Amino acid sequence: MPTAYERFNLHTSPEKFYIEACDDGVDAVLAIDRVSNEMTLTGKKDVPPSANTRPICGIMGTVRLVAGMYLIVITKKRNVGSLLGHAVWKAVDFDIISYKKTVLHLTENQMQDNKTFLSMINNVLTTDGFYFCTDYDLTHTLQRLANVSHDFQEMSLLERADQRFVWNGSLLREFLAQPEVIIVMKPCRVNGKIFEWILISRRSCFRAGVRYYVRGIDSEGHAANFVETEQIVLYNGGRASFVQTRGSMPFFWSQRPNLKYKPKPLISKNTNHMDGFQRHFDSQVLIYGKQTILNLINQKGSEKPLEQAFAKMVSGMENSMIKYVAFDFHKECSGMRWDRLNILVDNVAETQDEYSYFMVDTAGKVLSQQKGTFRSNCMDCLDRTNVIQSMLARCSIQSQLQVGSPPEPCYLFFCFSALAWADNANACAKQYAGTGALKTDFTRTGKRTQMGLVMDGVNSAIRYYKNNFSDGFRQDSIDLFLGNYAVDETDGPTPLRIQKDWKFLTLPIIMVVAFSMCIICLLMAGDTWTETLAYVLFWGAAAAVTAAVIVFNGRDFVDAPKLVQKEKMD
Repeated sequence: MPTAYERFNLHTSPEKFYIEACDDGVDAVLAIDRVSNEMTLTGKKDVPPSANTRPICGIMGTVRLVAGMYLIVITKKRNVGSLLGHAVWKAVDFDIISYKKTVLHLTENQMQDNKTFLSMINNVLTTDGFYFCTDYDLTHTLQRLANVSHDFQEMSLLERADQRFVWNGSLLREFLAQPEVIIVMKPCRVNGKIFEWILISRRSCFRAGVRYYVRGIDSEGHAANFVETEQIVLYNGGRASFVQTRGSMPFFWSQRPNLKYKPKPLISKNTNHMDGFQRHFDSQVLIYGKQTILNLINQKGSEKPLEQAFAKMVSGMENSMIKYVAFDFHKECSGMRWDRLNILVDNVAETQDEYSYFMVDTAGKVLSQQKGTFRSNCMDCLDRTNVIQSMLARCSIQSQLQVGSPPEPCYLFFCFSALAWADNANACAKQYAGTGALKTDFTRTGKRTQMGLVMDGVNSAIRYYKNNFSDGFRQDSIDLFLGNYAVDETDGPTPLRIQKDWKFLTLPIIMVVAFSMCIICLLMAGDTWTETLAYVLFWGAAAAVTAAVIVFNGRDFVDAPKLVQKEKMD
């Protein structure tokens, strides 16, 4: 594999950026011309002494905005552990540096648009979840890496990386890839034996976005919020891996925000679902082997048509490699009966034994291969999904650690669930829904608690606000970061300048005024109670009617994406 470097200096001169590798015995310097954007390799002797110098931890890539090119560098990193002797880092701080020395060449509108685009890039960078390793491929599972050719091992990390999980792929150009993953590493002691477990969740950058604006699949079969989660156990030189996946229901459906607490999901009536559905599962079987789908959505109400459509499409494929299991999570666990989740775990126990897991002994001999994966989903593929995945993963780790005497179950449960899967749930949820996950009290403790219900209520309220009033900006930020939208440097209008119509400004003002007048009439009673009642009824009716009109036109009032037109299926 080509040489990878650990430490860098960024030298900035008026004409060029010089990125110097600071490892011992290395003379490599990458020079970037700030005018022509040309990149060349040179030596340390070519760095001008007058250049401003500062240490950096790595390079995310470059992006073109209204003002021109920008260089994105990692300015701070934190070591989160070691994977098979390779240091794994979390990127925690960044800087976005303009190639241009001034923005005075921009018009006032261009300056404002450029500022907005910069805030979008920062929005993605400050979302928790960028990890990297300079000498190990984090984008592949242990089992995939154990079955590759020598030529594959000699390729650079960028060439060999699984592009589904390289979030800065559009920024890289000639730079080294650093995938976005969620990693938790913890040493544990069980029955006096020390082992390490590592949880890696790789979030796909294909069909990436936020909760209500990215659902279902695209024409290529990429599912929204697709995450590959690998649990790794290292003990006494041996290693084991168990892989699960999650992803949005893989057909064409939408659930656009409209100010209602739970928008009605809609299945596209004018699309051939089976083409994308077939592509999705063809790729899943090719990569992971047999598939058991665990569909955890409600089997009544607005979610029922989705469950029925999913089951019908799986049946229509007639593929013996794919098994479908529907489990109405909310119905089964109603009344705090969370012990009933074991019904599903027991139901798929034989399948889990059949799929097994990947294991290598201390001598490097492969003892077992994982032959299939569980593909779990709920509506968001977050809360219910994470609970079930954590239970299946616990079954796997208990099986892997059956060496001599079985491990202490209570301590193993705390160490495994509390510190890994709950953190994993929160990280995935923040990226997709904007808040920490729901139901993590069960993941942490094995019990559903009243305090957990209260915290779920708080997070649900925050999600409601973000999903309706800030997720358009978050979706635009992701599309800009991933290169789904390219900024044009010309002076033409950008989608950012699209103005809301009169309803967006007028109706909320009328509603607030009417509601305020209703309160004032109550506090400042008139000469008679009938007069006071008349005023209260008038202003209350005005507020209620205006609120009804706003809700009826709800989509005009939510924060919708501007840069890339999202498909409309209703």
